[in-house]
Amino acid sequence: MVGVALTPSPTARVLQALELLQNRSGGVTATELGERLGVSERAARRYVEILREAGVSVESSRGRYGGYRLARGARLPPVVFSEQEAIALVMAVLDGHPAAADDGEDQVASALTKVIRALPERIAQQAGALREYAFATADRSAAHADPAIASALISAVATGRRISISYRSPRGEPWEGEVDPWAVVARHGRWYLLCLSHRSADIRTYRLDRIATVTQLETRFEPPGGLDPVATLEEHLGSGWPHPVRIVFDAPLEQVASWVRPTMGRLQASGDRCVLTGSTNNPQMYAQEWLATIPFDFHVDQGDELREAVSALARRLTVAVAP
Repeated sequence: MVGVALTPSPTARVLQALELLQNRSGGVTATELGERLGVSERAARRYVEILREAGVSVESSRGRYGGYRLARGARLPPVVFSEQEAIALVMAVLDGHPAAADDGEDQVASALTKVIRALPERIAQQAGALREYAFATADRSAAHADPAIASALISAVATGRRISISYRSPRGEPWEGEVDPWAVVARHGRWYLLCLSHRSADIRTYRLDRIATVTQLETRFEPPGGLDPVATLEEHLGSGWPHPVRIVFDAPLEQVASWVRPTMGRLQASGDRCVLTGSTNNPQMYAQEWLATIPFDFHVDQGDELREAVSALARRLTVAVAP
C-alpha cells in the first residue's frame, strides 16, 4: 500500500485557523499561525481576512502579548468540521445507530441529515457518500432509550436533584420509586442509570429503555466521593438477580481474574484456589457463554439452576463427540 500525503485545501486551513483561535485564550501572532498551518506569514494573514469576510469577529493587537484573537461574544459558524472529523462522526453514528443510514423519520437519522447539510459542500459530499454506501447491522442486544428520558436524567445528575421514576421490570411489572441519580452509563449498546434507590435502600442499576417517566424533586443529594460509574455499574450488574451462584475454581486468583467478567460476580481468593460469588437471571447464558470459556477446572458449589445448566451443556458436548 502506498501512502499519499494530501495537501490541505485553503478551506481546510481557514477552518484550522479558526480552531486555533478558538482554543487559545491569548493572542496568536501571524508568524505562529503560519507555522502551525504550514504556510507563510502572508498566507496566514489572508486566512484571517477570509474569516473576517465570513462574519467571524477576529481582533488584532500589538505588543508582547498581542496577536489575533476572537472577539468576546463572537458569533461562529454553527458547524465547523474537518473532513476527517465529519467522516468519524458519521461512522460513530452508524456504528451506534444503524437506522441512521436511511434518511427517514428516525430522530438520529434526521439529526444526521441536518449536520451533513450544514457542512461545507466538499465535506458534505464525502460524509453523504459514506452514509449512502456504508452498511451497518444492529447489535441484537442493543436497546435504544428515549432521548427525552436521557435528557431528564442527565439534568438531574448535573444538578444533584433526587427524582421519581416509573419503571417496568424485565417481567413487565410496573412500579414507581425515588432515586438519587449518580450517573448515566452506556454499556454494550444499552444505557443504564446508576443510582441510590430509596425504594430498596441500596445501589441499583436501571435500564433507560424501561424508564417511562422522570420527575425532578426538590431534594438534593451528593454522590459518593471517588465514584467510578463504570466499575460500580459492572459490579452491580452481577448482583441482585434471582438465581444465586457460588463457583470454586481449582486455580489461584491471579490466574482466573482476567477470565472473569465483573458482571459474573465477585471473585475472592481462597487458599490456592478462588471463589466466585454472584447471581444470574439466565443460568443457560451464564453456563454456555461465560463459564465455558474459562480454561480452569471449577465446581458449582451453589446454584441449582446453574448446576443444571452446566450439566445440560456437558451432555450436549458429550453427545457431539460420541462415535
